[in-house]
Amino acid sequence: MVNENQPKDREPMDGQTFDEQKIMEGVRLLLEGIGEDPTREGLVETPRRIARMYREIYGGMVQQASDPLAKTFQTDNTDMVLERDITFYSTCEHHLLPFYGKAHVAYIPDGKVAGLSKLARTVSIYARRLQLQERMTVQIADALMTYLRPKGAMVMLEAEHMCMTMRGVRQPGSTTVTFAVRGVFADQEALQDRFFQMVQK
Repeated sequence: MVNENQPKDREPMDGQTFDEQKIMEGVRLLLEGIGEDPTREGLVETPRRIARMYREIYGGMVQQASDPLAKTFQTDNTDMVLERDITFYSTCEHHLLPFYGKAHVAYIPDGKVAGLSKLARTVSIYARRLQLQERMTVQIADALMTYLRPKGAMVMLEAEHMCMTMRGVRQPGSTTVTFAVRGVFADQEALQDRFFQMVQK
């Protein structure tokens, strides 16, 4: 279980933008650093391609979770809402290698709900940043509590990390599981058990 009292990580600053020129310069230096020639035919356009790719895969750096969760609907439902098997791709900030897997997101409404696609969009925003899986799990749970104000929330992430499969211990297929609980989920083990049962169906 993730510690609910750990410090929260900052959200992106207003007006924060990508600097594609700096990214391109950095990629050229990286190519030189590994002994490559950035001017050879196959690599001439690589810095520009990577800069454009980074704008896509790190798009969460300039997005806020409030964007998808701002639109809500009134409801009398007070039962668990669960969106499971949300596929995500993220990047480990320690080695800049991908980690990817499934997110399972649940909350107990307290008068309002978000569209189901908005939960997946929230996961995507936090995934498309340099991340730690533990931090990402906490950020998603805290975003639900902040913007939906439910009675409780629970988030579980299951992911394979390329920094463990391509390098280091080289253990392909190993999975890291993290979860965070908030509100009534923290107080009621029966709710946690129900969450796990629904996720495993």
